[in-house]
Amino acid sequence: MQASRKGVDWTRRRLLQGNLGGPKRPPRPPWAVDESRFIELCTRCDDCIRACEDGLLVRGAGGYPEIRFTEYGCNFCGDCLQACRAGALSAPHPAPSLAWRWRAQISDRCLSLRGIVCRSCGDACDTEAIRFRLEVGGRATPLLDIDACNGCGECLVVCPEDAVALVEPESAQEETA
Repeated sequence: MQASRKGVDWTRRRLLQGNLGGPKRPPRPPWAVDESRFIELCTRCDDCIRACEDGLLVRGAGGYPEIRFTEYGCNFCGDCLQACRAGALSAPHPAPSLAWRWRAQISDRCLSLRGIVCRSCGDACDTEAIRFRLEVGGRATPLLDIDACNGCGECLVVCPEDAVALVEPESAQEETA
């Protein structure tokens, strides 16, 4: 069994949730240290959750904070970072591009790829990481600039087909290979 110090067996939990092939770790708040260190340092005090004015942070499995993009994307205000006294959220330079490694990935469920006019994700993207190239016949192909993407999640919130996901770069490369 792969139990952590605080008694949460993530492998078993994913099995029971039917999610063995899913994410390697839960989506932690911005500036979270690596997962094993996070579990060791986080006291589950909820200070970061209370500090998030947009309500993006929630108590997840084992009582540890996770981020959920339901109504808003993260604006990287840094309030959660400032609230964490335990050191589970840490950044020498709290720049949004360094908040986490997640980046957007667009699946084939994208309406625009299926010939239906939709550019919601591009309209919501403040960094202009998602743009559209017009194709013959009026179809628009989404183009994603991974280097411009900061993983804020705004594109997830507005997508009517849940065709956008946030993945860690090596996960994105494995799926496209």
